[in-house]
Amino acid sequence: MADIIARLREDGIQKRVIQEGRGELPSFQDGTKATFHYRTLHSDNEGTVLDDSRARGKPMELIIGKKFKLPVWETIVCTMREGEIAQFLCDIKHVVLYPLVAKSLRNIAAGKDPLEGQRHCCGIAQMHEHSSLGHADLDALQQNPQPLIFHMEMLKVESPGTYQQDPWAMTDEEKAKAVPLIHQEGNRLYREGQVKEAATKYYDAIACLKNLQMKEQPGSPDWIQLDQQITPLLLNYCQCKLVAQEYYEVLDHCSSILNKYDDNVKAYFKRGKAHAAVWNAQEAQADFAKVDTTFLCGAEDRTQCLVHARPARYHLSHIPRPSGIYSF
Repeated sequence: MADIIARLREDGIQKRVIQEGRGELPSFQDGTKATFHYRTLHSDNEGTVLDDSRARGKPMELIIGKKFKLPVWETIVCTMREGEIAQFLCDIKHVVLYPLVAKSLRNIAAGKDPLEGQRHCCGIAQMHEHSSLGHADLDALQQNPQPLIFHMEMLKVESPGTYQQDPWAMTDEEKAKAVPLIHQEGNRLYREGQVKEAATKYYDAIACLKNLQMKEQPGSPDWIQLDQQITPLLLNYCQCKLVAQEYYEVLDHCSSILNKYDDNVKAYFKRGKAHAAVWNAQEAQADFAKVDTTFLCGAEDRTQCLVHARPARYHLSHIPRPSGIYSF
């Protein structure tokens, strides 16, 4: 351990072990999956916390050898054993890209696209291109880089081939092959009533396709083909959010679909239900009026649509809670 700490120090990283880990140090060959909790702190006297994975309720998963945008994390993780807790003080040269990485991680925690607002270019170019990351603390750190402290707790280390790979860690070919399987798994979970888990699967499939789409010219045949694959997945995701009563997210996503495909009946119907749930009577009736009921699967859904497309004398209390999904 002393020689590892010495090598890190030479590279501008100071390690302090808080709790010893279990067993031998893993080999961390390419493809190894490390699962850990992290807390990022300023290195000043106040030690202000920037990010905390425990507060978000989900640990970080890092695949060794996948060229993560913050290479220092791979460097320090590879010095840890399972169960170990340690702090690493890292020089500025190692953490210049942290604001961009942190933005992506915050997007993921908020259920957004991790690549939202980013173009397909290197991290340094993105830093110069964007005036704001949408987070005041990250903007301040980007404008005035400083050393950072990473408080890490290694939960689990898995060898290649012993775990199911997450979408973000896949190659482009692996993503394309995985999407139909992830979609099917989402459908199965939804049918079994595991709505939250189904939404996660749909989100993963969408993230795969959006990552592939970023590499295509917007409006090109390949870009459009990928977008048409994203749309039914996004509608399924919206159905999960309707069940979870997260109506404003449904409004946003369905509106984004209709901005591109203004004849999408399912988007109108789901958006209409979301409008109804938040008491937007006129908007709900307008959306239901655009739905051709022959496209709806269930008799109950056709009846709902016909009723709510009628004049406003039908009080909002008649508009039912969301039910059913139509793209399985």
